[in-house]
Amino acid sequence: MSELNKLRWRCRRGALELDLLLVRYLENGFIAAAPAERQAFLLLLDCEDTDLMRYLMGESAPRNAALADIVAKIRSLPA
Repeated sequence: MSELNKLRWRCRRGALELDLLLVRYLENGFIAAAPAERQAFLLLLDCEDTDLMRYLMGESAPRNAALADIVAKIRSLPA
């Protein structure tokens, strides 16, 4: 299984909203991203679904600056 397919599987979460946002970034931003941004995305995938939902819905922001940057980038992608 390719690395991209493994990441696509990791983007599948308990909520459709999370799935859509994470996969949209994976398909539209991850490949062209700088290594630090890719690492931040991988770190974001390690977060609990409840935290991810709050971050990506704009209810709270991660304390980690790199996570906050990737969350902002994901939230800014067009639907």
